[in-house]
Amino acid sequence: MTAASLPVTIRDATAADMAAVQAIYAHYVTRSAASFEEEPPTVGEMRHRFETNRQRGLPYLVAEADGEVVGYTYAGPFRTRSAYRYTIEDSIYVAPTVVGRGIGIALLRSLIERCTALGYRQMIGIIGDSANQASIALHRRLGFRQEGVLRGVGLKFGRWIDVVIMHRPLGEANTGLPAGDPPGPPPG
Repeated sequence: MTAASLPVTIRDATAADMAAVQAIYAHYVTRSAASFEEEPPTVGEMRHRFETNRQRGLPYLVAEADGEVVGYTYAGPFRTRSAYRYTIEDSIYVAPTVVGRGIGIALLRSLIERCTALGYRQMIGIIGDSANQASIALHRRLGFRQEGVLRGVGLKFGRWIDVVIMHRPLGEANTGLPAGDPPGPPPG
């Protein structure tokens, strides 16, 4: 049985949201293999990452319920070489107190829409831990296909952890060549 959906507002993140974002992320860093970071970044570091993302012109969104940030998602460069300029990678985290309430799907759907509108052609999901079935299912539900599993590439909490690679075409995907310049500034 899943809990009832929680009504949320999806909006662009601001620097003021980074304390809440850091608290959500710190939970996953310290209690799960969803992130391969082993020490939670500070609020200052999260602000720096946010500003870097914003300078690249990439979406960074939060879900807000009753005035509280309860999840976030953003798109980052998949790789820095110019050939990858139309491919982005998603990251998504939901506050542990509201998991299973529809926040993840609302966030990721919004991110996909924004990235498609910006002209990106492919979105990659790199999911820490093949046991992270909730994230895998979320991505599948929104059209991602599992492309592979890198077995035991991370060591965290004294165990070897897999990485699941998922992929979703955006917009016109790989049909035809894009008109004009690539979306946003170069990822590097």
